[in-house]
Order: sequence, then structure tokens, then C-alpha cells
Amino acid sequence: MNFSEIKKLDESYVLQTYGRNQIAIDRGRGATLWDTEGKEYIDFTSGIGVCSLGYANEAWAKAIYDQAMKVGHISNLFYTEPYARLASKLVPAAGMAAAFFGNSGAEANEGMIKLARKYSFEKYGKGRATIITLKNSFHGRTITTLKATGQDHFHEYFFPFTEGFRYAEANNMDSLMAEADGDVCAVMMELIQGEGGVNPLQREYVQSVAKLCREKDWLLLIDEVQTGIGRTGTLFAFQQFDIEPDVLTFAKGIAGGLPFGGFLVNEKCRNVLRAGDHGSTFGGNPMAAAAGNVVMDAMTPAFLEEVQKKGEYLRRGIAALNSPYVSGVRGMGLMIGAGIQGMAHKELKDKLMAEGLLCLTAGSDTLRLLPPLVITEAEIDKGLEIMARVMK
Repeated sequence: MNFSEIKKLDESYVLQTYGRNQIAIDRGRGATLWDTEGKEYIDFTSGIGVCSLGYANEAWAKAIYDQAMKVGHISNLFYTEPYARLASKLVPAAGMAAAFFGNSGAEANEGMIKLARKYSFEKYGKGRATIITLKNSFHGRTITTLKATGQDHFHEYFFPFTEGFRYAEANNMDSLMAEADGDVCAVMMELIQGEGGVNPLQREYVQSVAKLCREKDWLLLIDEVQTGIGRTGTLFAFQQFDIEPDVLTFAKGIAGGLPFGGFLVNEKCRNVLRAGDHGSTFGGNPMAAAAGNVVMDAMTPAFLEEVQKKGEYLRRGIAALNSPYVSGVRGMGLMIGAGIQGMAHKELKDKLMAEGLLCLTAGSDTLRLLPPLVITEAEIDKGLEIMARVMK
């Protein structure tokens, strides 16, 4: 089918909830994509940080096929090998105690919120269920995770929202302390605010929040849905902040393109959720877990070091453009934000796409770059050449 035919079907039969770009992707390899008309694109999006091993990865595809030919799905009333093997890799690599597997980042954050409130209820009783999150954060699109998100424009239309959230300014301990009443059970934060503009938190601030949580027996909840699974150059971003979360969530890159997510807990929280407290029909799906094992096997120290080097190479390349449209470059690993001035960031994104470079936007003025972790230097150079041509 060509682009016009696909678009017609979409407009006829699909809810129009996405502002889709006016191309239809047909295939890919590595960090390069082709649309249905045969045009080539360098991909700096990886499905919003999902396609960690890029496109047409043979080991990933073979693992999914092999598992599909054994058993594609079976309920969590039975054991299967793929999720158990995945947990045995993921948990010790993160220095945590146990895992729960689900389908998505929002679902993972919902589970983390449930765990925090149950931990507090069992230890302190009712009246201690508020979770402090940060302004400009983003935690998902369910009713509860929308309310956990610290951006007012997400708190519209879908009333009544779940109660029990308050918001503090990022990197401001005074703001956090102002919300620290006796009803608090946890602090929940992204270490890099992705949707909010690719804004890394200050290391000292994060450590101060962790110390406060220990003192007050609040759970420290870290949302690594976007920052996790190698995206920042370590398996999880928290490993670069010298903190120990009580619970952390992951999704996006874990299965390299299949729907998968979950959360990890430390020893203190290991037995909070018991049989019947939480579940997910598709959580730990054998095919998705098989894909996750391939992704985790790729996360070697050498691979993660390369992610850091490629991220630095891309950040330096953008800065070297000396473009009047770029106000600054920030980020960690291959999670990069470029501040845009003198042009709307969405307009720039469209101009880059027209020239063969796919990018994302974030916040009000940021070009967000989340290339596949396997992107080559040659593909980065092609992307930088397009940026130079468009932003000269």
C-alpha cells in the first residue's frame, strides 16, 4: 500500500488521537528507515526510545520467532523460562531484589504507585498516601499517572482524577520540604525529565531527596521508563547519581520494540505486593521476554561505554554546527535535548524530516533525540549533515 491508501484507512477507521507525521514507515535496518515511497531517513527517534537495538536485528527477530513457534502466550498462572531468565539478568544488574513484569511505562508506574501506598498503609495505617512528584514531569496517560504528571495541561477533561499527589519544583529542596507533610509516603521522579524538555536533574539535589526519603521512611520511586535500559550510557540512569531507589520502573527499550515494561524493587519492598495484590494478563509474555533477553545480553560494559561515546559525539556535533537556532545541548548518553530558538521546534522537526532526518520534540522549545543505541558513527554523521543543511 502507498502512503495515501494507508492514510485513508487510518482516517476512516482509527481514532484521531495522534498528530502523525505525513509519512508511512515501511522498513528499517540499524538506525535507517525507509517510507512506503522508498525515501530514506536517519532515525533519531527509535520509536520514542523503544527500538534500542535498531531495526532488523537478526538475533532479536530470531528469538521472537523461535519463542512464537514454542508458545506465544500463556497466563501467569504458569511458569515460563523467558521471563525467569530475564529477571535473573535484570535484577542483579540493577542491584535490586525482585521484578514485576507488565506491558508499558504507564502500567509500570501505576504498579509502583500501588506498591508505595501499600507499603505505607501496612506500616503506618491510613492517612499516609500522598506522593510528591516534580513539576514538568511526565509519568503516563492513565488517570492516575496523568495526575502524577506535574504539568497542569494534562489535568484537564478527564475528571475526577486520582487524588494523592502534590508537586515540587525540580532541583529545589525548599519546594520539596514545603510539601513534606505527615501524609506523604513517597517521592517519585524522572532523573531526566524527558517529555518536559530533556532536563537532567542536579546530582546533589537527587542525593538530597534520597537522603530525605531515608530519614522519613518515604519510598524513593524512580521513573526510568525512558532513561532505562542503556539509554543514558548505564543500564539505568540512577547508577550515575550514586543513589539506591526503593522502586524503579522501566519499559520502552527493554524488549527492543515489543510492548513490555515493569518495575524493580529493593529488599525492603520485596514482599509488599503478594498474591492477588497486582497482576497483568500480558505481563512477562514469553515472546516479549525472549526479546528482552536479547536486549539485556547486548547491554555489556563495552556496549554501554559506546553509548556514552556516541552520545558525546552527537552532542559535540550539534554544538559544532554553531547554528543560531540552537541555544544549547544537554542530556546523557543517547538521550539528548537541543534547545531551539528563532524557530518553533515543531517547524524545525518538520524541516529536518523533509530532508531525511527523523527527530522528536519535547517541552516548548526542545528538539529531542533518542537514536537507536546501535546507531553508527556514519549514521550520526548523515544526521548532522542534514542538521547543518537545514539550520545553516
